[in-house]
Amino acid sequence: MASFSASISQCESLIANAHMTDKDGNSILPFADQKQITVAGFLNLFISWEKFLETSLVKLMTGAPTISGKAPTRYVLPPTLDAARQMVIGINRYFDYANHQNLIKMVKQFFENGYPYEPHLSAIYSDLDDLRTMRNASAHISSTTQFALESLYLRILGTSGQDIDLYDLLLSIDPRSPTNETVFVTYKKKLLVTANLISNG
Repeated sequence: MASFSASISQCESLIANAHMTDKDGNSILPFADQKQITVAGFLNLFISWEKFLETSLVKLMTGAPTISGKAPTRYVLPPTLDAARQMVIGINRYFDYANHQNLIKMVKQFFENGYPYEPHLSAIYSDLDDLRTMRNASAHISSTTQFALESLYLRILGTSGQDIDLYDLLLSIDPRSPTNETVFVTYKKKLLVTANLISNG
């Protein structure tokens, strides 16, 4: 959990530094650089979330307790962390932690009632859908990813998202936020709260 929190702080610092201004209020970096760094900061956040899931999962599979000291009832007993990782991957080349539908199925197969991941992952299921849409838009541009991003922009902001990019969405003020936080901050907080709930059990 500490590693995930540190990664989040680094992502926020990266975005803040990209938007630093000089003494006259002029941006130090060109706008194109600000956009690229902001999207990279988001992608780093998403990767850190996936790393948190993988790290916590294999530790709990091998008998580690949560921060509160409660250990889940395991249906699997891998002898090592590497064995646990291989069990997660199965016959595939890798396990896609961004596919939260499969992740929820798996934790329910590995631990009684999916504890400590459930019900917390299910509680943010639609948010994880949104994050995956944003991740896809950050990783590659296609008509499919652009349409999904524009649809998400419209749903969150209530205005047309035609021809927008991920930067526009991430730094828009989220109308759902009571404190006028950006969309990036809204989703960052949801991941942080969920990770804390999972870690503490």
